Amino acid sequence: MLIKVVNPNTTWSMTALIGQCARAVSSPGTVIDAVSPTMGPASIESHIDEALCVSGILEQIALGEEQGADGYVIACFGDPGLDAAREATSGPVVGIAEAAMHAATFLGRGFSVVTTVGRTTGRAWDLADRYGFARQCRGVHACEIPVLELETDPDARTIITEACRRAASQDGSDTIVLGCAGMADLRAHIEREIGRPVVDGVAAATTTVQSLVTMGLRTGSAAPSHVRENT
Repeated sequence: MLIKVVNPNTTWSMTALIGQCARAVSSPGTVIDAVSPTMGPASIESHIDEALCVSGILEQIALGEEQGADGYVIACFGDPGLDAAREATSGPVVGIAEAAMHAATFLGRGFSVVTTVGRTTGRAWDLADRYGFARQCRGVHACEIPVLELETDPDARTIITEACRRAASQDGSDTIVLGCAGMADLRAHIEREIGRPVVDGVAAATTTVQSLVTMGLRTGSAAPSHVRENT
């Protein structure tokens, strides 16, 4: 099985981290191909960034179709281009916010999202509503660390951990959802520190795609046939 994990930004060091986290939960025989577009924003922190990255996502999915990929993960918490990506392939395509929120509802009555900067919180709320989890989402909190500084700020792990602790206490949430693919490697540490389940969307989406492919399920679409023929 080949799963293509698309980091929609062009920061290759983050793509490598995302690939490592996806491989950590993949089954024997599953190949993880972690990629970034050739062009696009270095980080995704606004609606403009999301719009600019969609063509790069579709480019990578088209390449994946040529390579025989079985399924795809969109590794950005805004789930940019998800609907378009599903029209471009019959293999399952799962966004990390979608998968993480679904997983969190299996683990408790309510969850909180801890994301990067304040301007991304509205998108997280929008997605919780879109996916039917507006009641279960107790809060969305920004730790005010820009995406690219997740790798460079020596205090990032401590700041994010404390933001998760406060969110769980303030919202009365059973589960924390990490609101950025660049936080994926912090999941186990934060869970140990705060004593609550912590969901990383990269792992959740990777295992979801893996399960869907194993079950022989493909994406249903009412898109005209020429849409698939031209991708």
